[in-house]
Amino acid sequence: MNRSVSGATSTVRTLQDTPSLSPKGLARGQLGLLAIVVIGISTIAPAYVLTSTLGLTVAEIGVYLPAIFIVGFIPMFLVALAYKELNADSPDSGTTFTWVTKAFGPFIGWMGGWGLLAANIIVLSNLAGVAVDFFYLFLAQLTGNDSLADLTTNKAINIVTCLTFMALAVWVSCRGIRTTKSVQYVLVGFQLLVLAWYTIQAFSRIAAGNASGLAFSWEWFNPFGIESFSAFAAGLSLSIFAFWGWDVCLTVSEEAKNGRRTSGLAATIAAAVILAIYLIGSIATIMFAGTGDTGIGLNNPDNSENIFTSLATPVMGPFAILLSLAVLSSCGASLQSTFVSPARTLLAMGYYKALPARFGSVNPNTNSPVYATIFAGVLSGGFYVLMRIISENVLNDTIQALGLMICFYYGLTALACVWYFRASLFSSVRNILFRFVAPLLGGLGLIVVFLQTAIDSWDPAFGSGSELFGVGLVFVIGIGILVAGAVIMLIIRARNPEFFKGQTLTEESSALVIPE
Repeated sequence: MNRSVSGATSTVRTLQDTPSLSPKGLARGQLGLLAIVVIGISTIAPAYVLTSTLGLTVAEIGVYLPAIFIVGFIPMFLVALAYKELNADSPDSGTTFTWVTKAFGPFIGWMGGWGLLAANIIVLSNLAGVAVDFFYLFLAQLTGNDSLADLTTNKAINIVTCLTFMALAVWVSCRGIRTTKSVQYVLVGFQLLVLAWYTIQAFSRIAAGNASGLAFSWEWFNPFGIESFSAFAAGLSLSIFAFWGWDVCLTVSEEAKNGRRTSGLAATIAAAVILAIYLIGSIATIMFAGTGDTGIGLNNPDNSENIFTSLATPVMGPFAILLSLAVLSSCGASLQSTFVSPARTLLAMGYYKALPARFGSVNPNTNSPVYATIFAGVLSGGFYVLMRIISENVLNDTIQALGLMICFYYGLTALACVWYFRASLFSSVRNILFRFVAPLLGGLGLIVVFLQTAIDSWDPAFGSGSELFGVGLVFVIGIGILVAGAVIMLIIRARNPEFFKGQTLTEESSALVIPE
């Protein structure tokens, strides 16, 4: 055993004598099953996802929203099974980074962690952007002054408001997982209540003949009705984005009660609940608004970024303000809970010396990775400012690029599950299903979507139409971030080689090993 691992042994014994803390300094036993499910739903942010992706997805695949949601759920569910197996074996806040490193080695593991971080940074900026839109829409509805809603188009005001929201989310996150839990119960509960109200109202108006949409058809559930594979892949990429976020349930395994079991179960429950919300919500919206390109139609480009902006009043009448507030609540809840994942991934990367040691620090008062959380906030704020300056259609482009990041690191994690458990894959029927078939199909499916989306996004016509030197901005964002990650990895390797030499995290390492 080399010196660094030997030196870690005494540290492990010391921390094991402190049962209230995980080896990384996170507080144990803070979250039960319900709390983790709520945090998972919060991170997925169904109200935000529905308003920001329904228009984009309809533009790609038409009325086949239910079909694409179900198809998108399948690889997500298969990958969730892989996560569950890996977590039961090695619960670790680093999730993808830790598990892919154990399976494929430090270089691929580092890139897996980078993909996770990049996805979170992108979505944090996007969440804050939608929150800004609905914040000023809410103020306009509250005061009756429609001009307030237009403040979001003022770049300076938009950016300052966005950064303020991010700062508040960082502050709550730094106070610890217990504060996060309390905030999420309130925000998620309100969000789900209003979504239920919206759906009931939409169906009521449809039944009364007060809707201009389409009659229900089972054909909407037929994925083979989508006109081309490119359209299918684009729609699937958006659908995968719509389910993304459940893996935060595994990220908090070190802070959960019986984290080996509870976190994996919470992830599957959260994903199933979200599927039900999307199916019912999308059917109600298509039947009420239709897919036209004028008025409240889902193909109207003026509505594509925020569908609920146009549907709030027609569906909910005088209570339209509640829908705006629900989306704002959804964005705020997800903005705050999403910080949990990148902060703990950065914590794990610092802990295992894949990043400078400062990232592995935990505040002793809040048991929260304060430095990593603030760092994630600064990165996401900077990314938002940059993208807002480059492209007026930043929300469209970042959502499309986010699909690339999600497919990359989810697919990599699923394939890592197969390789990590290679010695026991065929030892039982259960292992064949949950450690081989499900992860392999889920991983390969996501990798195919990643490759197809990358090819299609080279064309500037993919996404908003924005470009950089003739290359589509979606491709520039997605692939450019991965290339940047590889460069940063090589720089860190030159300065901190221990992790990349396999001295701090190996396939045999347990989640309790602490490098010096």
